[in-house]
Amino acid sequence: MKKILAVTMAMAMTLSLAACGGSASEEKKDEAAESVAVESTENTAETTDGGFKTVTPGKLTMSTNAAFPPYENTTDDGGFEGIDVEIAEAIAKELGLELQIDDMDFDAALLAAQEGKSDIVMAGVTVKEERLKVMNFSNSYATGVQVIIVPEDSDIASVEDLADHMIGTQRATTGNIYCEEDFGADHVTTYDNGLTAVQALNNGQVDCVVIDSAPAEEFVKANPGLKILDTEYVTEDYAIGVSKDNPELLEAVNAALTKLQNDGTVQAIIDKYIVAE
Repeated sequence: MKKILAVTMAMAMTLSLAACGGSASEEKKDEAAESVAVESTENTAETTDGGFKTVTPGKLTMSTNAAFPPYENTTDDGGFEGIDVEIAEAIAKELGLELQIDDMDFDAALLAAQEGKSDIVMAGVTVKEERLKVMNFSNSYATGVQVIIVPEDSDIASVEDLADHMIGTQRATTGNIYCEEDFGADHVTTYDNGLTAVQALNNGQVDCVVIDSAPAEEFVKANPGLKILDTEYVTEDYAIGVSKDNPELLEAVNAALTKLQNDGTVQAIIDKYIVAE
């Protein structure tokens, strides 16, 4: 535009400046209109008909650590399966959304939901006071029990015996937190997931592993020579984590979860993976 205005004749310059003034005004109006249009489109894309926002339009994004069977694990074809996966799929369907699963380390999965980078976190997550400070939680949908995996010839016979041994746990889990609180961090070695902790137990790097009972049973089945002590360490409830900045989504998730619990869907999913003794 400035190049066009750089002419030698005064009249031409005057006319050009007058034209430029009108053009700039129109351009500003157009830019403002486009800006409003883009902003409006973005807001509409983020907010669903239910009045809550999701990270990706039309999808419910779930962060998880898919190494926690039977709650979540990967399949041979690269997909996901488990209790949390099916419950999340049912909730997404109730909300008119498609489920998207993002697999990562457990502590990263918690942080993703906390910071609004995922809509929900489901990974056998239990409600603790520290977590309530940084995120909201749904109603409970399952009960978890922390148990102790040891070699069959281990001299560990009770929870009290853990004080004299090295304990393997999954990083940032309640098992990790409880063990460090009860026995000291110097008696605890943390791993990215339960499978790695059990592998360390097989290799003699730790003396036992503290983890939830359902995945513990799966790991023991797959690793001859290991057993679960006939004692419970901690009993706790599982819930769905949601960012504190999205209370509308928490309300919608709770409504969907309540419906699925009342019609028997949640219990049917749990019974599919955990057979009652």
